[in-house]
Amino acid sequence: MTRQEFLKIAAATAVSGSSMANAQEQNIRPRTPADDGFTDTPMQPAEVGPWHVHDPNRPHPKQITPASTPGGPPSDAIVLFDGKDLSQWYHRGRGANQGKQVDAGWKVENGYFEITRGFGDLLTREKFGDVQLHVEWSSPTAIDANSQGRGNSGVLLMTLYEIQVLDMWDNPTYADGGAGAIYGQWPPLETPAKRPGEWNVYDIVFEAPQFNGDQLAKPAFFTVFYNGVMVHNRKQSLGPMVYRQVAHYRPQPAEDSLMLQDHNSNPVRYRNIWIRRLAGYDQPQKA
Repeated sequence: MTRQEFLKIAAATAVSGSSMANAQEQNIRPRTPADDGFTDTPMQPAEVGPWHVHDPNRPHPKQITPASTPGGPPSDAIVLFDGKDLSQWYHRGRGANQGKQVDAGWKVENGYFEITRGFGDLLTREKFGDVQLHVEWSSPTAIDANSQGRGNSGVLLMTLYEIQVLDMWDNPTYADGGAGAIYGQWPPLETPAKRPGEWNVYDIVFEAPQFNGDQLAKPAFFTVFYNGVMVHNRKQSLGPMVYRQVAHYRPQPAEDSLMLQDHNSNPVRYRNIWIRRLAGYDQPQKA
């Protein structure tokens, strides 16, 4: 077969395929008004909103692109650490820099960063309220302590509401202080811990508290998946994290930084951190 003959056959095949696709499209039932919804259906209950069942005027959810790999950020996520630098984070200044934001100094290498002595807690420059958060962490392979002294850190929403990070491998501690706990308040339902040095995954949905002036109008809530296992199911927080005391609420801003805790410079590592702001239902799409 000559090249010219091959090209003729290929072109004829393409035309045939295109015709078949057009024929299939022509056989699709034309859209009708019912495809977009109905206005002659009952009204939804008041707590749902001013919508008919299947209301065509109800706002459509924004379409986003999911991650191509498990645990990756969807298209509307804010990537807080992509394995390269800590430009979106800072430390609280000390000494002469008291009250200032100081560039992040924790060690970054091989796609992760590690708590480094002398810098303190790490905070995001951007502030958040209701969020979905993905964070991966690993405890040190060298075991030189026990209980709260082993691989201790924490993920603190709004700098106040902590999900504990701790090496739980053959390491008993008090129940409300283990990995996955709402620290000092609620132990996790399960502890799907991995060995020291292996990567653990937290997927956290956090609902920020709301205040009317000085009065609490709505408490904070946590939903947490720990290595794919649900360990908190919209569990109410008793208030900001506190050590050896009962938590209680106090007025605070509507948004604040995400914080990763430096607990006595335990060299805990973090990677692949992203966050999504959460809005309510029926939000109109922005142009």
